[in-house]
Amino acid sequence: MSEYAILVYPSANRVYTDSTPALLRAELAVFGLSALETEVSEIGETELGGVGYLTFTTPAPLSERDLALLSNLSALYALFELGDGVLKPVTISPLANFDSDLLTIQKYPGKTNELFTKLLVNVTLMSTANPAAMLDTPLHLLDPLCGRGTTLNQAMMYGFDATGLDVDGKDFDSYELFVKTWLKQKRIKHSAESGQVRRNKVRLGRRLDIGFGITKERYKAGDVRKLSYLNCDTLTTDELLRPNSVDLIVTDAPYGVQHGSHRTQDASLARSPRDLLAAAVPVWTRVLRPGGALGISWNTNVAPREELAAILDKAGLEVREDGPFAEFAHRVDQAIVRDLIVAAKPAH
Repeated sequence: MSEYAILVYPSANRVYTDSTPALLRAELAVFGLSALETEVSEIGETELGGVGYLTFTTPAPLSERDLALLSNLSALYALFELGDGVLKPVTISPLANFDSDLLTIQKYPGKTNELFTKLLVNVTLMSTANPAAMLDTPLHLLDPLCGRGTTLNQAMMYGFDATGLDVDGKDFDSYELFVKTWLKQKRIKHSAESGQVRRNKVRLGRRLDIGFGITKERYKAGDVRKLSYLNCDTLTTDELLRPNSVDLIVTDAPYGVQHGSHRTQDASLARSPRDLLAAAVPVWTRVLRPGGALGISWNTNVAPREELAAILDKAGLEVREDGPFAEFAHRVDQAIVRDLIVAAKPAH
């Protein structure tokens, strides 16, 4: 038996910090259930030297592959092997292709905590047909309600291609300014083009297309990652993206109309995540590859889990309700209890 201890990453948000250990326990259990070669058990919390740790055991030492996967746990700050009360540091290798300020520098009201965004991406990845592909494959991530791009930035950090849609022009402008400035200041090799989105001579919105290199050498060799932001209605997703073209869809359902759709029959419907998702999930599912997965976070005070599960099931997706997948609910503030739900598109 091998025993390990995780030092939890400190969050600037006190409320999220209070929720982090429980969220990390569920996330670790999902990794163990879905992707690890070694069984993970006895997940718990302990205090060593006055500092809190998350602990777990495995029947054998973690393999290099398992360590590579666990290195990306959203709130993992450091990993230790625990023996005779002594902490032995274990080298981790997170997929951190760029400086962390890509995720943290943006500050604005309503921003989703970047650690939770990473957790949502991870749990969605674990629900795909091949979770370990995150380690060495440039997957394509879609956020169809992307706001100011927190999820797109996490995709960049992982070395993925990313596409975002949002109907809010101010969010589009803010993200364009941020990402162009950040890429220039970091001297990252890239190209950036802005233009109009048109279909059948009808203007649907604006677009930003960026090509960037993980390193200068890879960029020069033609190894270019792509990021696109479409300032368009999310219900046009299947008009703008090819069928079966994205590996995972990750999004934070809105609490108001600003990130939603103008196409619903009644404008008031777009204020409800339930009605927006009922209209949008079938559209999003059409661009998701078989074997891919969709992950949504939302405020449980405005829509019960059962209703979201029914929407996903009706779209032909297989909802993950087993064990730790149902253990992510946590309080954000007095009005918001956030949870996540993930569902896979059958591989055949």
